[in-house]
Amino acid sequence: MSLDTAIITFVGAGNMASSIIGGLLESGHRPAALRAADPSPENLARLRKLGDIELFEDNATACEDATVVILAVKPQVMAAAMASVRDQVCASNALVISIAAGTTIASMQAGLGEQTAIVRCMPNTPALLGAGATALHASEQVDPAQRELAETILAAVGIVEWVPAEADLDAITALSGSGPAYFFLFMEAMIEAGCRMGLSRNCATAMTRQTALGAARMAMESDVDLAELRRRVTSPGGTTERAVQRFEADGLSALVQAAMDAARERAAEMGAGGEAAN
Repeated sequence: MSLDTAIITFVGAGNMASSIIGGLLESGHRPAALRAADPSPENLARLRKLGDIELFEDNATACEDATVVILAVKPQVMAAAMASVRDQVCASNALVISIAAGTTIASMQAGLGEQTAIVRCMPNTPALLGAGATALHASEQVDPAQRELAETILAAVGIVEWVPAEADLDAITALSGSGPAYFFLFMEAMIEAGCRMGLSRNCATAMTRQTALGAARMAMESDVDLAELRRRVTSPGGTTERAVQRFEADGLSALVQAAMDAARERAAEMGAGGEAAN
C-alpha cells in the first residue's frame, strides 16, 4: 500500500482537512484520488478551489472503496459520522485516521468494528500553514504499511512523531496541541511590557514577532541544543542574564510544568467524556 495508489476520503472538510488536502496536493498526490464529504456547501466550495477533488454531501458514498478514511469531525458528531461509514469501512478494510481530539480508539472500534485499524493523531493549528507538529498512535490492528501511509499523510502538514501509548496523546495535547497558545501569550506579555516601557504598539509588536520567528529558526536550524543557544545570548553580568535570573527566581519552569500538567489532566478528563480537547 502506498500513497500513490491510496484513495483517501475525508469525512469533514473543515480547516484541518483542507490543510491536509492542500499539503497532499502540494506533495504530488493525485487530486482524483482524494475525496471529501461535508454537509456544508461553504466547506466544499473551499475545497473545490484546491483542485479536482471528488466532493460529496453523503459520507457513505464518499467512503466506498476508500483505502483511508480520515475522520475530521468534531467529537460531538463523531458517533453519527462513524455510524454513517461503518459498513463501507468494514467492507474495504480501510485504515481510519482520526484527528478528533478526545475520541479514544476503544470508542471508535465500538462504533466501527473491533478489528478496524485506527490511527489517532493530535495535530496543532500551525498545520494550517504546513508547519504543524502531529503525534500519532496506532491500534494493534494497524500494519506496518498502514503506519507508513498514515505518517506520510500527516507529514504533508509538518513533522510527525509516533507515541507508544494512547495516553501519551494527552501529554502531546498539553505540549504541542495547546502549545501555540502559550507562545502567543508570552508574545502578548512581551508586547505589553514593551509598550509600558514607552515603545509604540506597532514597534513592540513587530519586534516581538520577528524575535519569536528568529529564535524559532535558530532552534530548528542550529546544531546545538536550546540551553547552549540561550547561553550564547546570555552574557555574564548583562541584560539577558538579569532577565533570566528574574524568570528563574519567580519560578518560570515550575509554572510551565504546572500549566502543562493542568492541560494534560484536562485532556484526559475530556477524552473520558468525549469532549474536544483544545
